[in-house]
Amino acid sequence: MSNTELLLMKGNEAIGEAAIRGGCRYFFGYPITPQSEVLEYLARRLPEAGGAYVQAESEVSAINMVFGAAAAGARVMTASSSPGISLMQEGISYIASAQLPAVIVNIMRGSPGLGGIQPSQADYFQSTKGGGHGDYRLVVLAPSTVQEMIDHTVMAFEIAEKYCTPVVVFADGMMGQMMEPVILPDIEPVPSEKPWATTGMQGRGPNIIHTLHLPPDQLEWHNNRLFEKYHQIEAQEKRSLEYFTDDAEILVVAYGIVSRVARAAVEKAREAGVKAGLFRPVTLWPYPSEALVKAAGKARKVLVVEVSMGQMVEDVRLAINGRVPVEFYGRIGQVPTPEEILNKITQLIAEVA
Repeated sequence: MSNTELLLMKGNEAIGEAAIRGGCRYFFGYPITPQSEVLEYLARRLPEAGGAYVQAESEVSAINMVFGAAAAGARVMTASSSPGISLMQEGISYIASAQLPAVIVNIMRGSPGLGGIQPSQADYFQSTKGGGHGDYRLVVLAPSTVQEMIDHTVMAFEIAEKYCTPVVVFADGMMGQMMEPVILPDIEPVPSEKPWATTGMQGRGPNIIHTLHLPPDQLEWHNNRLFEKYHQIEAQEKRSLEYFTDDAEILVVAYGIVSRVARAAVEKAREAGVKAGLFRPVTLWPYPSEALVKAAGKARKVLVVEVSMGQMVEDVRLAINGRVPVEFYGRIGQVPTPEEILNKITQLIAEVA
């Protein structure tokens, strides 16, 4: 497949192909709707690319296989959906503590509990606030198109190896199942030095990868070192996009699939003479707080739209810090329509008129 060939691909399959083109040669996972096509695609394609695909007996087993492959210096990925990601949390905490690069794809479904297979954004707290035990952070990328699912998957491997840390590609069931035209990148990943990997000594001292730090001074030193890295990530990896924010009186904040709907609503509002704008965080952690504050410079109200009961709204309120009122509009199991968001924008502009 050429890098200039336009193809129609399902989101889940696009992630699988992007992972291979990004250098991933090992995948361990367990099927769960609505992300099972990631596994199905890689089960066929990875062996063709000289890689290995293993369907584990559970999500717990899968994430520990990821731990092992990452420790050996491999580019490795797993994918699951909300309840499956919950089962992986202990292993994710271990991988973060061990400072190993790995990519974790979450194609979210409705929750809590088994919920439903409809699209959801209700795993925001789980990924951006840690999810597992202990002091650690995950880089979280939020694509909004199938093309971005490709681009962000490739980017996730690059960030993971740059900082030796797990990275989450954060999408929803609608994006996983939808089909859009894409251009696949033609990439030749540059092999990176991995002096920490357990690949045999070959004239050097042994590499021992572990997460156990019993002496309190050693544990404190380890956590401080982790957070020095996280501060570096915060300084260098924040990403966001803005639409019509220069004079926006109503600023809509949304990510992922909802940001596409919100942009259509903002355009309709502009056509009606309402000064609306959109701020879209691309990294959910590190959260682009400074860019949000700047985008809200002329806003009289901020509207956060999510497919959840309101989780990102907390980070928005922290960033805005009382400068302007922050409102929330959410749906459960279904993505709001442009008309719904436009009605909310119209309501808010009438309140401040």
